[in-house]
Amino acid sequence: MKLYQKLLFALLLCLPFMQSNAQKRGLPKIGVATSLENDSLLAAAGFAHIEEGARKLFAPSVPDTAYHRFLGRIRAMKLDLVTCNLFLPGTIRLTGPEANEKEILGYVDTLMQRAREAGVKIIVFGSAGARKLMEGQDSATALRELIAISRKMADVAKKYDRIIAMENLNKTEDNFINSLSIVTHIAKSVNHPNFRVTVDIYHMLREGEDPASILAAAPYLVHCHIAEKEGRRAPGTAGQDFRPYLAMLKKAGYKGRITMECGWKNMPEECRPALAYLTQQLTEAYE
Repeated sequence: MKLYQKLLFALLLCLPFMQSNAQKRGLPKIGVATSLENDSLLAAAGFAHIEEGARKLFAPSVPDTAYHRFLGRIRAMKLDLVTCNLFLPGTIRLTGPEANEKEILGYVDTLMQRAREAGVKIIVFGSAGARKLMEGQDSATALRELIAISRKMADVAKKYDRIIAMENLNKTEDNFINSLSIVTHIAKSVNHPNFRVTVDIYHMLREGEDPASILAAAPYLVHCHIAEKEGRRAPGTAGQDFRPYLAMLKKAGYKGRITMECGWKNMPEECRPALAYLTQQLTEAYE
């Protein structure tokens, strides 16, 4: 047995103790961005929550019959569902001449109303298709427009006591909002209690962004995504060292949730080792 395999096996044996210890010490809870159908599998593996797609569950295009089926499934879940990603579709533009404020706010109103009924508190705002720059679009003008419409979306979120949490993406996905520093600037400019920040460590790794950017985001930070830099794989796949980023989360006083937003080749086989690996690094970083 190779050394890495031995270490992984030892981590798996210690996982129940590590999880119990993490909970007692108030460390961030760990979950997975995936389908509701993986609830039982991930609950048995020891995860705390699932993060599903907001568009899939709550968008106005989802018929009431389908939405109520989802609602029944959510209420029967073993794991928590308190965050959702995949907020706006690419067919809704937030800036430029194609932006339609009535359409945007109507979409957000229905989604937030349904999210409240389902108990989902935080909607992660990535949505590169809705916010990226179109050809010929002026970035300074688009930024002003994005801040203005974000403030109005936050007003809708406030009506339903929900939070929109913008996340940083990398340049291969978004040619506009591609660093945590920019997201922090937007959150500060929006200046609204219902508009906050999701730090995505995978995208920070892809962009080579300094972990210290997390400290600047601290006043707005409510959520975190994570995956390994290479292939956006699950923690531990290639031994990614997340500790410099996790240490900054700790320094920022972060005690929210961390969601593995990653690709899986075989979730039943990979999920327990991934949880053990991340729990170990999280424990070390928060020591």
